[in-house]
Amino acid sequence: MDTPLPPAFDGLWLPMVTPMRGGYVDCEAAQALARYYRNAGVAGLVLFGSTGEGNLLSIPEKIEMIEAIRRDPHALPLVFGAGGVDTRGVAAAIRRLDKYAPAGYLVPPPYYLGPSQQGILWHYRQIAWATERPIILYNIPKRAGVTMTVETMESLALLPNFHAVKECNPPVLMALNARGHLAALCGEDMALLDHFLAGGRGAIPAAAHLFPERFVEVMQLARDGHAEAARELFEPLRGLIRVLFAEPNPAPIKRALALQGLIADELRLPMTSASRELTPRLQRAMSVVQGSPSRLQTA
Repeated sequence: MDTPLPPAFDGLWLPMVTPMRGGYVDCEAAQALARYYRNAGVAGLVLFGSTGEGNLLSIPEKIEMIEAIRRDPHALPLVFGAGGVDTRGVAAAIRRLDKYAPAGYLVPPPYYLGPSQQGILWHYRQIAWATERPIILYNIPKRAGVTMTVETMESLALLPNFHAVKECNPPVLMALNARGHLAALCGEDMALLDHFLAGGRGAIPAAAHLFPERFVEVMQLARDGHAEAARELFEPLRGLIRVLFAEPNPAPIKRALALQGLIADELRLPMTSASRELTPRLQRAMSVVQGSPSRLQTA
């Protein structure tokens, strides 16, 4: 089953958690989550990123989860996270996953090493030799330990594989949107509304695990020019976003999903579950969103 590529990864792409139970990937829960987000209007799923604990999963575990989700004949398009320190190892992993025809790969620079811009360019060019599928750059220094310049990203955009970048820095998002050489996918959830109001077309927001229909509606209102309605709808989500990132991601998201009965509250060590103290904060933030209007008149 080959997956058609949406233009420039348009819409909301959810960086989905990897459900676990008893130390193993819970493929049944992953299937249920994928259906839930498809029905909510999400454009696609990003598997095995940092929110998906991708670096803690083996290739066989990833394949098992991919195959489980793809059993749904109406499955959403999938992007696979593919990161690592060793360029050759990342390329080898991509070659193994390529037969599943993902919509693309989300690839960070080699973390920990802190390579130069020339080293980053070399890394991505080698990855581009490993697949003909689209590649999304990943410019999040907190995770990668290195910052790509706009010039580096736009140099890669000249090559056919590179379609977009996941970017968290609002000024850089604005610059990329204004220059138009590379699609900018917002990875900073608090900046989501401003990104879409400024003409952004896509995002990878982890907070959209909760109330995904609300996030989709905010995007649609903003892109359709209903700025005030979008702001009103987004405002209750701000408190939820703050709580979801109050402790290391994805622990708060998994706790919130467990409170909704969607998955078990389990992470793979060394990632640990959210603190007990966070639970009432999550419940309050979720109740605020639940109690606010979910549909606005935008005449």
